[in-house]
Formats: sequence, structure tokens, C-alpha cells
Amino acid sequence: MARTRVGGTGATGRTSGAGGARGAVKGARRPEVRLPALEPYEGGQLEPDGDYDGVEFRETDLAGQDGGGARFMDCALTGCALDGTRLHHARLLDSLLTGVRGVGTDLAESTLRDVELIDARLGGTQMHGSVLERVVIRGGKIDYLNLRQARLRDVVFESCVLVEPDFAGARLERVEFVDCALKAADFTASTLTDVDLRGATELGIASGLDRLSGAVISTAQLLDLAPVLAGELGIRVEG
Repeated sequence: MARTRVGGTGATGRTSGAGGARGAVKGARRPEVRLPALEPYEGGQLEPDGDYDGVEFRETDLAGQDGGGARFMDCALTGCALDGTRLHHARLLDSLLTGVRGVGTDLAESTLRDVELIDARLGGTQMHGSVLERVVIRGGKIDYLNLRQARLRDVVFESCVLVEPDFAGARLERVEFVDCALKAADFTASTLTDVDLRGATELGIASGLDRLSGAVISTAQLLDLAPVLAGELGIRVEG
């Protein structure tokens, strides 16, 4: 079962948990996924609405398979291919995904709770309408991640590269970007609460600057964003 960890206040002034200092941004609660002894996956096709409990998928080619509505509980997916894999409305609970790769993976309207996603190489992943709670995405690179209308709570993006992630219409609460490159992100119509962007090594926002209320950025990031902010406000900067 996964256990949550509540950290202390770091050098940036983040405070984890609900008992933080007045005015301080609340940090995300991280999962600590501790898996039981796992049974190896016996192969074959994923089953829609299937139930996978305590299963290890290692170097498994799941490309093009349909696991829509399936439940993965206390599972490990290591080095699996997820090209075009359909996991629409799936539930991933207390699970660890390491080194998964794929283009066009469909996780729309899925639920990820107490999950660690490590060193993923994904492109065009569909997660619109999904719910992410106590999730860490560490390392790797994800291109064109679609999180439109998703709900993220206690989520950490750490030491990863996100290229053109789409948070349009999403609700983010206690979300942290730590040593993470955020390239051309879209926050249009999103709602942010206790979102900490100060740890982002690159902060590129293509749309939705007006929705950053509820986020905290550093002074250096503010200076970097100044030309875009001026453009949004119609301010001419000369001299």
C-alpha cells in the first residue's frame, strides 16, 4: 500500500501539509509506494474492465491493447510499451510505473491515486478529464500531455521535461514543479490553488497567464515573464 509523506519547509519557503504558515504555499503530499510481493503478468491481451491486483508487468508490449475501465491495484509496470494503449476510465492505485514509453496512450477520464511515474517517455498522452491525487512524475520527458479539464491534487512534477502540456480548464491544488522544464504550457481557463512554480528550471507559458492567481513564482521567473505579461496587458515597453 502507498503511504503519504509530508515534508518540511524547504529553502524556498514551501510548507507541506495543511498546517503551513499563514501566507505560505502548501506543499504537495507525496506518495510512498511500497508494493507487496508481485505475481508476474502471464501475457495475453489486456481486458476491458479487467482487475489486476499485485501484478508485475515487465517489458510487456501493451501497444494497441484495450484496458479501458480496468483497475490496477498494487501493480508495477516496468519498461512497458504503451503506444496507442487504451486505458480510458482506468484506475491506477498504489502503483509504480517505471520507464514506460509510448505515443498516443489514452488515459482519458482515468484515476491515478498514490502513483509514481518514473523516467517515462511519452508523447500525445490523453489524460483529459482525469483525476490525479498523490502522484509523482519524476524524470523522463512527456510531449503534448493533454490534461484538459483534469483535477490534480497533491501532484509533483520533478526533474522531468514537459513540452506543450495542456492544463486548459484543469483544477490544480497543491501542485509542485521541482527541477522541471515547463515548455509552452497552456493554463487557459484553469484554476490554481497552492501551485508552486518556483522550482521550475524553465517556465514557458503559451496561454493563460491571467489564470496564474493562486500560483507562486520567483522574482527571476517574473522578470523572464515580463515581456509576455506586458503583451497580455497591452503595455508598450520602449527604451
